[in-house]
Amino acid sequence: MVEGHAWMVWVAVALVLVAIETVTADFTFLMLAGGAVGASIAAAFGAPPVVQAIVAGLVAVALLAIVRPWLKKRIQASSPPQLMGAAAHVGRSAVAIDRVNPAGGQVKLAGQTWSARTLGDDIEPGEEVVVDSIDGATAIVSRARVVGS
Repeated sequence: MVEGHAWMVWVAVALVLVAIETVTADFTFLMLAGGAVGASIAAAFGAPPVVQAIVAGLVAVALLAIVRPWLKKRIQASSPPQLMGAAAHVGRSAVAIDRVNPAGGQVKLAGQTWSARTLGDDIEPGEEVVVDSIDGATAIVSRARVVGS
């Protein structure tokens, strides 16, 4: 039953691998699916199962070695790096809750209260600040610059 329809089996395998790829998004299963498509073409031309498997393996290895690295580099170059954790707060605006000076203070940053300090200025409660860096769990802030003044 499968012998005359082996190409359909390979296409089904390719579809399953593409479905798995949608979850992983690593391009590995997509390259394996390409190998299965190659095997389905070989099966459609009447190649024996051993030849189909060899074609699947060779195409998959070639895609993994050549296309996948190129594709990953291309995708990574087109998307900006995503900052995670405290580093994502650098450059954000915050509001001083109490006086902030080099000795310390507190700011409201992204809806949370953070310990903060400045590198020189005294900032009064209610003033807008910008996060210059993060030192442990303390935001290093400076007075926000008002455009046009």
